[in-house]
Amino acid sequence: MTVHTSTPPALGSSEHIQLTEQWAAHNYHPLPVVLSSGDGAWVTDVDGKRYLDCLAGYSALNFGHRNQRLLAVAHQQLEQLTLTSRAFFNDQLGLFARDLAQMCGKDMVLPMNTGAEAVETALKVARRWGYEVKGVPADQATIIVMDGNFHGRTTTIVSFSTDEVARRHFAPFTTGFRTVPYGNAAALEAAIDHTTVGVLIEPIQGEGGVIIPPEAYLQEVRALCDRHRVLMMADEIQSGLGRTGRTFACDHEQVVPDMYILGKALGGGLYPVSAVVADHDVLGVITPGSHGSTFGGNPLAAALGREVVAMLSTGEIQQRSSELGRQLHDGLEALIGHGVESVRSRGLWAGVDVNPELLSGRQLCESLLARGVLAKDTHGSTIRLAPPLVATEEDIAFLLTAFQSALLDAKTW
Repeated sequence: MTVHTSTPPALGSSEHIQLTEQWAAHNYHPLPVVLSSGDGAWVTDVDGKRYLDCLAGYSALNFGHRNQRLLAVAHQQLEQLTLTSRAFFNDQLGLFARDLAQMCGKDMVLPMNTGAEAVETALKVARRWGYEVKGVPADQATIIVMDGNFHGRTTTIVSFSTDEVARRHFAPFTTGFRTVPYGNAAALEAAIDHTTVGVLIEPIQGEGGVIIPPEAYLQEVRALCDRHRVLMMADEIQSGLGRTGRTFACDHEQVVPDMYILGKALGGGLYPVSAVVADHDVLGVITPGSHGSTFGGNPLAAALGREVVAMLSTGEIQQRSSELGRQLHDGLEALIGHGVESVRSRGLWAGVDVNPELLSGRQLCESLLARGVLAKDTHGSTIRLAPPLVATEEDIAFLLTAFQSALLDAKTW
């Protein structure tokens, strides 16, 4: 008896969207596009239409989709060993930790998985350092955070968020945090007292719309932390690893924090890899049993992270980000007064405020989608643009043409 089988028909965009809306929790409001493949700076949906990816997985895809160098490392490691837990040593973690620490100019690495985990790790390290090294009285440690911050969505992190959507109905909140205005060094100094163990700061606030602080602000933060013996903790999860045209956004002011908090692009967009990087006198407070992660520092993550560090070591990707960033900035700035109200950019990362009377950020993103560009709105009429750093000049020109076209069309509504 012959059994005839047939391949079930492929689902279209509407079917995939319906399935996701029915079976997945609604913690996001995606644009109506269903992606199925990617290559470099471009992605393709299930219906075969191509789009320039100008979100890059919130900068997790700095090196583009299906980066062949990273894929080769991943394939090789997948064939060897993927997970041991930290109950044993593996042959990849030490090499990764050494290379990442040296790139950061630090002594030690504490590997984790997601960015939020890395932030939580930094908070724990700062508190323990405060008690054991600085001598803060028991249970009194405070950490200063910035208005408009975004560091993740765990219970502790949303406790000090100033975004009411992120906070609503998640109380009671974790105590021990003080919020000051971003970019205001005087307010920061006024908030520091003998209980302060750390200042948690994004060198550039990404979720807020690529908010760049005043010139020399990071230097002032560094000086205040030194003066008051407080740890400067730089969340470079989005801003780091080449996105701003330098390895770290702090590099633009020649500032070295006490702790680098890294994630997203550290896994090359293939795998979640994050880390806290600091000197021994800071990370040395972590002892066996005081912190851990089953997957943190696994061989696959370590192999990928080490390759990312190697790719950054030449400086080529940072230079590319800087050069393409100038093209992007100049093109967007030319649209000010023609639907664009302001532009903030550093490297290949831009926040654009559009005229709210013309269209919302969401409407602009939908219009860009129709023109083959993927972008993400934030806070009303602001959108963020962050193409993969492997994009070309032609790709940036395509983005700018689509942006201008979308604004022109909006004027005829």
